[in-house]
Amino acid sequence: MELIGEYRISASRETVWLALNDPDILKQCIPGCESVEKLSDTEFKANIVLAIGPVKAKFAGKGVLSDFDPPNSYKITGEGSGGIAGFGKGTADVKLVQEGNETLLQYSASAQVGGKIAQLGSRLVDATCRKLAEQFFGKFASAVSSAPGATQITGS
Repeated sequence: MELIGEYRISASRETVWLALNDPDILKQCIPGCESVEKLSDTEFKANIVLAIGPVKAKFAGKGVLSDFDPPNSYKITGEGSGGIAGFGKGTADVKLVQEGNETLLQYSASAQVGGKIAQLGSRLVDATCRKLAEQFFGKFASAVSSAPGATQITGS
C-alpha cells in the first residue's frame, strides 16, 4: 500500500524538523500511542494500541531514521508486532520545504501487513492506514503550528 500527502504547517522548517525528532510530540500525535522512547539519534521504539476492523492489538515497534539531510528530509523505516493479530512494516520519506513563514511537509510511505490483520482485506486495511496517517499528520501539523490553520493539501 502506498500513501502520499502533504501538509502546510505554520512554523519554520527548523521547528518542524525538531518536532519530528521529539518523542513527546510524536507520542501526542501518533494515534493510539502509549509510549515513544528515543534509543539514539536514529532509533526509537513505541507501543501503540490500534483497532483495525474487529482486530484490536497492542503493537510493539521499532523505527530507524536514515538518509538524514537536516532540516530538509529523512527516511523512517519501521516495523511492529501485535502478537497473534499480526505485524506491520513500512517506510516513509519525509521532506520539508520552507515557503515563506510556513513549511510544506511532504510524505511518501509504503506499508505491508501480515497475520490476522492482512486477512481483513486490503480495502479495510488501506482505509484504516490512510485514516491513521491523516490523524497523525493533522495532529502533528496542529501541534507544531505557530498559528491556527495547518491544512492538509493532498493525501492518497
